[in-house]
Amino acid sequence: MNAHARELAASFDLERLTPEFYDNPYPTYRALRENEPVKRLPNGTVFLTRYDDLVTTYKNTRSFSSDKKKEFAPKYGASLLYEHHTTSLVFNDPPAHTRVRRLIMGALSPRAIASMESDLVALVDRLLDAIAAKGDCELIGDFAATIPIEVIGNLLDVPHDEREPLRGWSLAILGALEPVVSPEAFARGNQAVKDFLSYLQTLVARRRQKPGNPERDVLTRLIQGEGSGEDNGERLTETELLHNCIFLLNAGHETTTNLIGNGLVALDRHPDQKQRLIQNPDLIKTAVEEMLRYESSNQLGNRMTTEAVELGGVMLEAGTSITLCIGAANRDPVQFPDPEIFDIARTPNRHLAFATGAHQCAGMALARLEGAIAISRFLARFPNYALSGKPVRGGRVRFRGFLNVPCSIG
Repeated sequence: MNAHARELAASFDLERLTPEFYDNPYPTYRALRENEPVKRLPNGTVFLTRYDDLVTTYKNTRSFSSDKKKEFAPKYGASLLYEHHTTSLVFNDPPAHTRVRRLIMGALSPRAIASMESDLVALVDRLLDAIAAKGDCELIGDFAATIPIEVIGNLLDVPHDEREPLRGWSLAILGALEPVVSPEAFARGNQAVKDFLSYLQTLVARRRQKPGNPERDVLTRLIQGEGSGEDNGERLTETELLHNCIFLLNAGHETTTNLIGNGLVALDRHPDQKQRLIQNPDLIKTAVEEMLRYESSNQLGNRMTTEAVELGGVMLEAGTSITLCIGAANRDPVQFPDPEIFDIARTPNRHLAFATGAHQCAGMALARLEGAIAISRFLARFPNYALSGKPVRGGRVRFRGFLNVPCSIG
């Protein structure tokens, strides 16, 4: 086993992944963590798998930059994908990151999120009614993917009859973030940004004419620039506004879809934990945290060194591109006892599914609420649910989830 693990680590190349890896990356992550935790890849980038190294990188924003202009220029060229990914919140450093994040966080306050709960329960119950009427379901399309689209649609106040293209746009844009992007995936992603921008220009124009409540309507808040006094009345440019609306949909959609889908599949595959949650529904909060740790919706992050820095005993020169493997760090035994065991009552559970530090996910409280309500109510309504066919993975390494999960409801 040791020789096999060393070979797995030695031969690992993020740009040449196998079908076995996409199905189950965790043996490879373990081999890297134990043998080459600061792994120099063939393309010169560095791949990190230890929990403590990720925390160090996340928290040192001076030495590890989130700005992607240098990294994405050769990947995307002068394209709309480049414009999008170098403008959105997650791929920027302060002060741009701070300014946009503050505006968004104002509309995601604890009070604002609490006010969403009744609508979220009603949405989930409508979906469960439809599934019951049909007699079976496809967990992603019928349930997991529908919830965050509606929630983010409500946050931006997108009319219901205009939401249908949102999921397709999101999948295409995020698909172009993979380590290797085919010409077809690039074209799909670029077209999705173009179509999304065109739609948002119309939506923003309507909202400027008829503003919503900035306490609940994130789009109105971003248009008006109502952050704290530190903003000095500064507003986002039109480009910043449009691309951060796209970012909000993408960030809130794909990861929460994966949380719900991965969580329900994990419970099906661990019937003891499923029964435990049915008998102890008050464990839903710790169960959601364990789902986030065990099958992290977002598996990879990226940084670039701004200066020579030592990490995990290895010297990295300035300008080194780094991939942070969240999926590996969340199974690091130094931080998580028995990390391969799925335990819905695990505590403490300081996973990195939402990152940490300045870039910790702005919408994590909302994602947790969506996950808890969706999974607990699905389980209460259909305690005997079971997968009725082989789930289809999304075929991506950065975002880990399913495209299709056939399910019987018992």
